[in-house]
Amino acid sequence: MNAKPFLLRVIPRGKDDYGVALYQKQLRQNNNPKSPRRLVQVWGAPFHAIIDYLIETLKKAGYRATDLSRSRKAPFELDEETGVRLGLLLLALKPLSKIERIETINSAIRSMPDEEVYYWFSKCTTAGAARRSQKALRILLSPE
Repeated sequence: MNAKPFLLRVIPRGKDDYGVALYQKQLRQNNNPKSPRRLVQVWGAPFHAIIDYLIETLKKAGYRATDLSRSRKAPFELDEETGVRLGLLLLALKPLSKIERIETINSAIRSMPDEEVYYWFSKCTTAGAARRSQKALRILLSPE
């Protein structure tokens, strides 16, 4: 089992801006490595609203705050619990633009117990039902 099954990559956007993309490593089949599956990429208002949390998360994972920059090429490797919580947060916030709603959902997900985070992460990443589950989570945490 992979101890760090998530990768967070910096995605340069435009001249001065950037965002992030979260990938989940996939299990190998017949000893052939599979490329990581991109779960979500986020930039703009949702990204900027959680950058403090993102830096805090990376520091807990053993990185320095200054490691998160537009010029970073190497991915950040994250353990399962960190990747699942961050993934759920990014999936929930990606389509939003209202800062108040972003902050409400951010706070709610950060305070969720691990079991609830894993439950919603599995619902929000399951093919076929992912978008409906993501919308349901956003409505549950912060009605429109």
